[in-house]
Amino acid sequence: FSHGMFQSVYDYPFLSSSANHIFDITLGYDESSPFSGSTSVQNSKKINMYNQFAQVLLGYTSSTGDGIRKFENDLTLDGAGYMKEVFFVSLSRLLVKDQIKKGTFSITFQTGSNFTKASSHITLSDRSASVNGDGVASTDGGEYGVLYAGPGYSNGLGAIFYQAGVAVITASVFASGSVLDRGAARPIPVDFNPAEPGYPRRSMTGSLTGSTISSSCDAFRRRLVNLSFNNTTQINSRIYFCRVPHNKFNYSSNPSYISSSKIVVKNQSTDNPVSYITTVGLYNDANELLAVAKLSEPLKKDPTNDITLRVRLDY
Repeated sequence: FSHGMFQSVYDYPFLSSSANHIFDITLGYDESSPFSGSTSVQNSKKINMYNQFAQVLLGYTSSTGDGIRKFENDLTLDGAGYMKEVFFVSLSRLLVKDQIKKGTFSITFQTGSNFTKASSHITLSDRSASVNGDGVASTDGGEYGVLYAGPGYSNGLGAIFYQAGVAVITASVFASGSVLDRGAARPIPVDFNPAEPGYPRRSMTGSLTGSTISSSCDAFRRRLVNLSFNNTTQINSRIYFCRVPHNKFNYSSNPSYISSSKIVVKNQSTDNPVSYITTVGLYNDANELLAVAKLSEPLKKDPTNDITLRVRLDY
């Protein structure tokens, strides 16, 4: 489904009640890109998309003219290896959970024409990243790793931001001769966006300058063969022990506990008062209720017994 400045991809037709949002696709380039110009289609929108993601994921710096960090093909963010024309794949939080597991992300593109059967593919992955933090750098948008085409490539072709769930793919992946498919030993074809009704045949360069964001996203989506990763859910646990002394909590404030000023559960006036514990509340220093725990069954409480309750809080 196209929104004009990005496309949303679903696992079923988006109007279906069974449809789940999978990811969004868009593209953009920096205003210093050679493709930026007044004659380019949706020029300001493509610049805005690049700047929006750059500000959120990378932050700001005094080393660039506009104060916004640029995407790079390495982990250093030293102003070298800029990726000024990129596609963005923003993954649904439903799939990413807390973050993408490092070292598990891969994305595969076909190297044939949009309308012909792919003869071979190229796969980008964060093969140098690991869960112990190796091959990963931190920015304002969280940790990220570099996407490589294979062991024989030293320059990155994109980045994956693990907590944000955003993949950044350089547009040069689809430019003829810029990247060799290691299986076919040939460049990705010139025609990124083949001719179709309403859209002329365009190369990657022509698509950046002469096609709308929606049209370029169509071409990107048709080339996308597979996208895979493992997600991560972090569960924090705290254990609290609640002690109930023998001389406390032997009475209930429930109105049904008494009748005519007499305790209902006592048969004789000399009997010990009895109550039943069903709920435990966790309070802060200001005596504000923060969490409630329910017991699986009521616990009988009277002056003859002490009770210690173990409460685990997962969040």
